[in-house]
Amino acid sequence: MKTITETAYAKINLGLDIIGKRSDGYHEVSMIMQSVGLSDEIVISAGQGKEGITIATDMAGLSCGSDNLAYKAAELLARYAGINPHVHIALKKKIFLAAGLAGGSSDAAAVLRGLNKYWRLNLNADELRRLAAQLGSDIPFCIEGGTALATGRGEILTQLDDLSPAAVVLAKPKGLEVSTAWVYQHYNKGRVVHAPCIWQLQAHLQDGARALVPYMGNVLETVTIPAHPVIASIKAAMLGAGAYYALMSGSGPTVFALAPDQEAAANITAALADFSVETAITTIVGRIK
Repeated sequence: MKTITETAYAKINLGLDIIGKRSDGYHEVSMIMQSVGLSDEIVISAGQGKEGITIATDMAGLSCGSDNLAYKAAELLARYAGINPHVHIALKKKIFLAAGLAGGSSDAAAVLRGLNKYWRLNLNADELRRLAAQLGSDIPFCIEGGTALATGRGEILTQLDDLSPAAVVLAKPKGLEVSTAWVYQHYNKGRVVHAPCIWQLQAHLQDGARALVPYMGNVLETVTIPAHPVIASIKAAMLGAGAYYALMSGSGPTVFALAPDQEAAANITAALADFSVETAITTIVGRIK
């Protein structure tokens, strides 16, 4: 039986700034997005029984119905290509759920890449990104990942040179889910004390993770941290254990730390023992070729 396997990488935001509110209701953003090695595996195979799309996952609490972004991606591509789908999509999950790591978005992007091969459509990355933008703001980035400047509502991408390798620690408070829509709705620019300097981040990407620290930041912390102070406590513990920098990813609640090496990453993870968190030690990864 023919199968296609794709890797869906999580993402972090090295810098996330909001420029203003758009006429379409979305926020105008400026972000440096970065893929990391924590990943899901997407396996596409022939469907069983009647025609259609079926989803299976090994993660409890994740819907396998038509509201799953992977399902929506398959449905969209089938409609675009004029195909009556008969496929089964297995999601082998490692990315934390509802975590600000683009897990669902990355799965959807992997489904678009995988079905493009499975159905031999030969669509290029730009065509896949245009389709992905119909599903969500992070999904176009996840088509190729790597390091990119994202503007507009996040779907306008400028691919940047891959960031130098660095150790990364991810920590998500167990049982805590944050609504991205809620965070953006409650954003108030007047509460921002420290915003990232996106152009300086771009300029220093090849100078190593430590060189990025003065320019990093996430303005959405001003919404999520007051609602969930444990995020600030996790950041403080990571910094106290030797992280170069610790920052909330996206709208949260996951916090990531940049570490000097894998040994330091292990020490940072150990410093979180008193917190109820899911953790992972991973690394920066480059663009999908």
